[in-house]
Amino acid sequence: MAATPRKNKTARRILAAGAGLVTVGALVAAMPSAGAAGDRFGGGHGHGHDKGKGRLVDVQLLSFNDLHGNLEPPTGSSGRLTHLNEDGTTRTIEGVGGVEYLATHLRQAREGNRYSITAAAGDMIGASPLVSGLFHDEPTIEALNRLDLDVTSVGNHEFDEGARELARMQNGGCHPTEGCFEKGKKFRGADFPYLAANVTNEKTGRPLLDPYFVWERNGVRIGFIGVTLEGTADIVSAEGIKGLKFGDEVETINKYAKVLERKGVKSIVALLHEGGLPASGAYNYDCDSPGPGNGISGPIVDIAKNVSPQVDALVTGHTHQAYACTIPDPTGKPRTVTSAASFGRLYTDTTLTYDRRTNDIVRTAVASANHVVTRDVKPARDMSKLIERWRALAAPIANRPVGHIAADIENPADAYEKPLGDLIADAQLEGMAPAGKGGAQLALMNPGGIRAPLSHKASGAEGDGVVTYGEAYTVQPFTNMMTAVDLTGAQLVTALQQQVSGPNQAAPKILQVSKGFTYTLDMTKTGADRVVVSSVRLNGEPIDPAKTYRVAMNEFLSGGGDGFTVLKEHRNKLVGVSDLDMFTAYLAAHSSASAPLPVPAADRITVVK
Repeated sequence: MAATPRKNKTARRILAAGAGLVTVGALVAAMPSAGAAGDRFGGGHGHGHDKGKGRLVDVQLLSFNDLHGNLEPPTGSSGRLTHLNEDGTTRTIEGVGGVEYLATHLRQAREGNRYSITAAAGDMIGASPLVSGLFHDEPTIEALNRLDLDVTSVGNHEFDEGARELARMQNGGCHPTEGCFEKGKKFRGADFPYLAANVTNEKTGRPLLDPYFVWERNGVRIGFIGVTLEGTADIVSAEGIKGLKFGDEVETINKYAKVLERKGVKSIVALLHEGGLPASGAYNYDCDSPGPGNGISGPIVDIAKNVSPQVDALVTGHTHQAYACTIPDPTGKPRTVTSAASFGRLYTDTTLTYDRRTNDIVRTAVASANHVVTRDVKPARDMSKLIERWRALAAPIANRPVGHIAADIENPADAYEKPLGDLIADAQLEGMAPAGKGGAQLALMNPGGIRAPLSHKASGAEGDGVVTYGEAYTVQPFTNMMTAVDLTGAQLVTALQQQVSGPNQAAPKILQVSKGFTYTLDMTKTGADRVVVSSVRLNGEPIDPAKTYRVAMNEFLSGGGDGFTVLKEHRNKLVGVSDLDMFTAYLAAHSSASAPLPVPAADRITVVK
């Protein structure tokens, strides 16, 4: 099915904010307030034709999450999926994802469906590869418009460049400092609404974006409530979200479910940028075996169990996991909860059976399944042209060689210590170790800041083993500034304990460490006890709780990001160059065509399971 651009942009509700929001400034005065008019987005794409007025109508909900600007096919582990075979063994599916193929799969899936909605659960942009990230994700928004995305919630990464830039993504307009990227073309913004019901102005309590959206066709009305994770403020730059409050997901969804009910909208889907952790990493694992939701853990479980029964399904994200589960609602009735992994490798197809008599979803008839975005279909021509256009603009920067590697240097999601994490931490230590540049003795790197592996196979004409600037950018797209700070040995140990306790207990965030820094992680224990304190050493010497150490880390970490609050207690901060500059400099200094960089051994953290 060919893409059909939306014609009614002038009727869209746009971002809204109350007066006094510091980061949004003049934007606030120019924008309408959010609230009851959120349903004015309605209309949908009109896929297929309404051929009957029967009582029950099947509505197709296609959904995905955590695209992160991956327009080009992702490489290495980012372009793989694990398939669970009937006999319990697994196999790896290579070469999945890419917006050219995602578009084809979605368009084919819509064929023959009288009612079809496409929705997303956040992190469409942010932490993007260079072909999108270099242009502040304008290419991804353009691609999503062509994909006929109806609605999405925001994720934490939509706030990477702050509220003002998020407003530009919705409303359009050229970048405030870099201007228009294509001569004679002005960025038009998103044709679809971004929703964030739980992101409000701290002073007024008014939502920054529309809290909900109502899709309607031939009397069939389905409401969507969009929220991002409550902990967003802990994992994005504080300056960009100054003046904003991120509220409780359950309370917010339940509040707006009542609003939609009062407006006569009884069929409701929550788009939630928070997720779960299935017991298996296979995309087709049955997380309802042996019972509803028994095979999944993480924040989404408690959220799903407390979201109002008025909500008929939850489309989730954030954890980059794949699942299509049923988790009991507060009344004990199973309810569909889905997530389509990340990077456009999967999409979820959910059938919502709508009862025209009750105007509600027949929950017992809801069925969901994740589908692989294979590359054995014809790539969507319009997407190929879009990628080629932006790739040509990025080429002078993206194709510059910066180093050489001997083999794939992976960033496996299921490994506590990652080969690529070791490489990046070593690069940061070397860059910040000179006395005049910080005097660092060790480096810590947050795992979430490593966005892709380094693949040995050439992505273009550069040749196998060559690392281009574009590939390095895809690994570290945030361009965080590096810092060197003073921390006591006791604070260092506390930081290690915060990896596996507090907000990180359910889903540990294991810091990647530089050479010479070693310790044991005992995962048979719980919470902070998982860190064997007596094992923590620097260059073979036990860490002294009273001694001061110089530690290199990016500004996100030194600001206490990812739940590492103790790191905010640092002293004597010195700011260096960006993490990306440090990474590319290390690659250049330590590799050549004749002596490519070997794969790090990943032997610094001993894990007991």
